[in-house]
Amino acid sequence: MREPPFWWRDAGMEAHLLAPLAAIYGAVAARRLTHKGRRAGVPVVCIGNPTIGGAGKTPMTLVVARMLLAEGERPVLLSRGYGGRLRGPLRVDPTGHRAADVGDEPLLLARVAPTIVARDRVAGAGAALAADASIIVMDDGFQNPSLVKDLSVLVVDGRRGIGNARVIPAGPLRAPLADQLARADAIVVVGRVCGAAPVIAAARGLQLPVFSARLEPDAAFIAALAGARVLAFAGIGDPDKMFATLAQAGVAVAAARSFPDHHRYTPADARSLCTQADAEGLTLVTTEKDLARLEGDDTLVEFAARVRALPVRLVFDGDAAFKQVLRERIAAARGRATA
Repeated sequence: MREPPFWWRDAGMEAHLLAPLAAIYGAVAARRLTHKGRRAGVPVVCIGNPTIGGAGKTPMTLVVARMLLAEGERPVLLSRGYGGRLRGPLRVDPTGHRAADVGDEPLLLARVAPTIVARDRVAGAGAALAADASIIVMDDGFQNPSLVKDLSVLVVDGRRGIGNARVIPAGPLRAPLADQLARADAIVVVGRVCGAAPVIAAARGLQLPVFSARLEPDAAFIAALAGARVLAFAGIGDPDKMFATLAQAGVAVAAARSFPDHHRYTPADARSLCTQADAEGLTLVTTEKDLARLEGDDTLVEFAARVRALPVRLVFDGDAAFKQVLRERIAAARGRATA
């Protein structure tokens, strides 16, 4: 499914017509946020985003996992496994499972720390405990109230922000912004601040800490593309972010093709991309998520071998302050557990 373009511009006629449905959806989503969840037995850190669409949530989850590993913790990552057929709970095997089984994001997460896929988050937390978790890190699930979160971080794309500030289906918000911010503990803005200014102002009005970060491409990968002309393609929440990352790194993006988020590529897609690349002398480049889906499809093995994936890493503009918030929240959660 592609996001409607009007979500990301000033509200127009489409958003106005959908406003009644958005009011109903928003009221239900806001009420759901107030439900009391169950405690997992270990601290729970949740990385979410207030909108539909890519904001950098999975890279942020990986950053938190690495921070915790460096602190001597045993993080287990918990994902719904969007796009996968297996409901779980199950532990992801990055060498055995495919994106069609568990989704593309869990395959990336499992390269860094043990990862559990579960539609039922409470059952998933139980599986994480069985995997010897000292901390559970949720990739998504902010709007799911089934588990109590000890630290809830909302990741916001600095360029797109919250779009037209309307709730689904009139806009990209998963619930009214005020209700989401009331249950958040920190905001991380990824990239240049253009569209995120209203979120930052609202968060600071609630005295929520706001951190800035950016997605950095792998330097060796970029260097290897020197002199090449690229056909970039992506089926993620915001393909333009990937294209811009390449261009800002000095890569010559001669052509770009966008597909819906979590797109299941077909042989016809592969032929079309290869035909264009061959005709124009272009190198095929995509995201790590897209390549994970390609490599899991037996009909696309040859195509996947030809495609190069852009590794990116989320980097804070000074991470000491965020690490301090992370430590304090974990310590507070453990203090409550022993009180």
